[in-house]
Amino acid sequence: NHTTVVEFVLLGLANSRHLEITLFLFLFIAYVLILFGNITVISITLTNNFLQTPMYYLLRNFALLEITFTSTFLPSTLYSLLTERKTISLPGCFLQMLFFYCLGTCTLFHMAVMSLDRYVAICHPLHYSAIMNSRFCLQLILTCWALSFFLMFPPTIMTVQLPFCGPNVMNHFYCDASLLLQLSCMDTGFIEELMFIILIIILPGTLTVTAVSYGCIIVTVLHIPSSTGRRKAFSTCSAHLIVVTVFYSTCIYRYIRPAQRGGQDSDKVLSLFFSVLTQTLNPYIYSLRNWQVKQAL
Repeated sequence: NHTTVVEFVLLGLANSRHLEITLFLFLFIAYVLILFGNITVISITLTNNFLQTPMYYLLRNFALLEITFTSTFLPSTLYSLLTERKTISLPGCFLQMLFFYCLGTCTLFHMAVMSLDRYVAICHPLHYSAIMNSRFCLQLILTCWALSFFLMFPPTIMTVQLPFCGPNVMNHFYCDASLLLQLSCMDTGFIEELMFIILIIILPGTLTVTAVSYGCIIVTVLHIPSSTGRRKAFSTCSAHLIVVTVFYSTCIYRYIRPAQRGGQDSDKVLSLFFSVLTQTLNPYIYSLRNWQVKQAL
């Protein structure tokens, strides 16, 4: 009842029209690659009998998650760059924020689950089929989705219920929670602390699981007698670790650094890294470069 703002203004990624067109082409190509890569992964793992394994079941769900996550903000960003329309309605902003954070959190959990799957497959191959059965994989997937919405839904709903009296300008290309809290005309200290605690649990927690899993994998790979086998395994692990490092480093610096108040141009660059760059690489790093997928294609 106390909200007088009817829409928010997103300043976007650029100030000049020439740079906006350049960014539009770059992001459009990235979005097409994301859709093409992930739809290919989903299609081929559904239709090929040789890819009906736990690893590809997890990768198929990860591909679906990648499509939904990037679709929460990239189409509206492309539309804004093309038409120079910078506004977004209150309901649209709140929905975008809810799905962005819930799906982004689910991505973190899913990456940790996939690293555990690889750990079991490489370090305990004889027990792999018994541990990573279809029922357990389904439980892991459902747990990722449930935990994501359970953790991110309360602070998001609390943010939605805040009054906004103006100003209504955000220096970003999507509705960012930290910027929304700055625009509220009410004390938001409790919500900021709650979100900080949740992010402290999620980001270092999932990173620890992923790092320990890949650490055990690397130790196991070092004991492979064949130099060709070691080289192939290290090639796969190094590609995964590069994506994980970029994703986590930018997320952690963006959201749990000491000065958490956002609104700087550097925040938009960091957001592009973990929300666009890594999403573009993921289907090609995790799936399409695997020899089973190449054979199926």
